[in-house]
Amino acid sequence: MRILLVEDDIMIAEAMQQSLIDASYAIDWVNNGQSALDSLATHNYDCVLLDLGLPGLDGLVVLAKIREKYNLAVIVITARDTLKSRIEGLDSGADDYVIKPFDMSELLARMRAVIRRRSGSSVPTLESSQLILNPATNEVSFTVPYADKMNLQLSTSMLLSNREFSLLRALLIRPGAILSKADLEEKIYGWGNEVESNAIEYLIYSLRKKLGATTIKNIRGVGWMVLK
Repeated sequence: MRILLVEDDIMIAEAMQQSLIDASYAIDWVNNGQSALDSLATHNYDCVLLDLGLPGLDGLVVLAKIREKYNLAVIVITARDTLKSRIEGLDSGADDYVIKPFDMSELLARMRAVIRRRSGSSVPTLESSQLILNPATNEVSFTVPYADKMNLQLSTSMLLSNREFSLLRALLIRPGAILSKADLEEKIYGWGNEVESNAIEYLIYSLRKKLGATTIKNIRGVGWMVLK
């Protein structure tokens, strides 16, 4: 899942960027409103974290321009803490309004809730016919057959690496939809990340080895999907 962070304070941005990477998000960071709009014009994002006190274009102007063109989650992160400012931000189209200073664990929970609402889901997990992924813990639950003659199934769970989790999350947001290699790279890697030519294939191989060969289906020449 790819996030655009729009923040002009270098110390805050670097701390947020690292926390978001640790939480398995791909992050692009810009420090002004025009760069944010330029980035949105050339990349696909799942969520924008938008400061309001930006150089050049004010954050509320950027928010209005985003809402003119894009249907994606936008969370305002700002020091403007008056009731009037909060109302103005929400009425301008923000999905949520977070006041600085804030705890990153709360922001991450708010991001999950906003993205969940945007996807039309009422449950905190991402699910398919075979898998249940918990975005709050990087944990996936799945079923494996007993090694006996009764052919029963055993439910188990495990933690995934950040990259494995990011890839599986991208597929589970829309079970049944086929994502190409380029689609998955776009979701998993941010600016500055070196992407090896076989990185996606290796991650899928690793996930199949852990979760079972049938959990991720390859559509030859097109991409990959998880079954509904």
